[in-house]
Amino acid sequence: MALQCGIVGLPNVGKSTLFNCLSNAKAQSANFPFCTIEPNVGVITVPDDRLTTLVEMCQPKSVVPATVEIVDIAGLVKGASKGEGLGNKFLANIRETDAIIHVLRCFDDDNITHVDGTVDPVRDKEIIDYELLIKDLETVESRIAKTQKQAQTGGDKLAKMQYEVLSKFKEALEQGKPARSVEFDTVDEQKYARDLFLLTSKPVLYVCNVDDASAATGNAYVEAVRQATADENAQILIVAAQTEAEIAELDTFEDRQMFLQEIGLEESGVSRLIRAAYSLLDLQTFFTAGADEVRAWTFMRGSKAPKCAGIIHTDFEKGFIRAEVIKYQDYVDLGSEAAVRQAGKMNIEGKEYIVQDGDIMHFLFNV
Repeated sequence: MALQCGIVGLPNVGKSTLFNCLSNAKAQSANFPFCTIEPNVGVITVPDDRLTTLVEMCQPKSVVPATVEIVDIAGLVKGASKGEGLGNKFLANIRETDAIIHVLRCFDDDNITHVDGTVDPVRDKEIIDYELLIKDLETVESRIAKTQKQAQTGGDKLAKMQYEVLSKFKEALEQGKPARSVEFDTVDEQKYARDLFLLTSKPVLYVCNVDDASAATGNAYVEAVRQATADENAQILIVAAQTEAEIAELDTFEDRQMFLQEIGLEESGVSRLIRAAYSLLDLQTFFTAGADEVRAWTFMRGSKAPKCAGIIHTDFEKGFIRAEVIKYQDYVDLGSEAAVRQAGKMNIEGKEYIVQDGDIMHFLFNV
């Protein structure tokens, strides 16, 4: 799947450092604004202990993990919605992503300049929020101008529905609320709302970039962010990007684990962030497992069996007959597919089956 999370934030908050930790791509990293001009795209492997367990059990010839795409986007500054800095390019790049990872600087360092002179993650968040809101408001008002007369004077039901959706968005945006805070009742309204591709409709994960000492516990800056986002229903992650960069340079897994333990962490912030990004995109994983290959397949939460079959090959969806489904824990507990069959734990599911995260699937089809 080509769904992407875009990493955004003001200049010099640690976006590119974090991106370099996440992927093998070498985004330029320097102490001045607009270092990242073209968006860098990294295809990141999603850490999954279930895949590791299945590999140990099956000893396959090949292994294919799930992945997620992360895009490092140029830093935004105040006035971006009016074209300041790289505003137009920034907004165009973020519009193309499916979710936002918003990096906030939550550390003091006199050697790293801040574009506004002082460290204040809540102010930084509000700057970007404002620029995105203003751009969305421009989009909505432009659409209203085109549909209002038709909706109010004619008998066009479609135009009336569109006008009502746009009006709800306009009211929320003028109150400083993001588009994602607006809910719609009908399928048609929901589809039209999605098709507007508003910047503030995208799900957001706030990443508080802290210093080494705050990696495990956070700090006052993080608490301020928590309070500022309390009513957004958004997730917050604490990551020490510079520390993660140092961990990534260590040669062995054992050395990296020892480093993490020394700073009070059981798992790297990068691993937590990748999984959070995967979830933010509303993605889940099903598996195929055998002697030839163990593979993690990415699907949208709520997808039915034929749709998931089509992820493997379009013919699987076109000629779908049924799916043989093994629950992950049953496979692990019983030790093999044959043992699962013998125990009667393999389920036969039809076209209406909603695939669950962790399902081990085998599709039967005929074309």
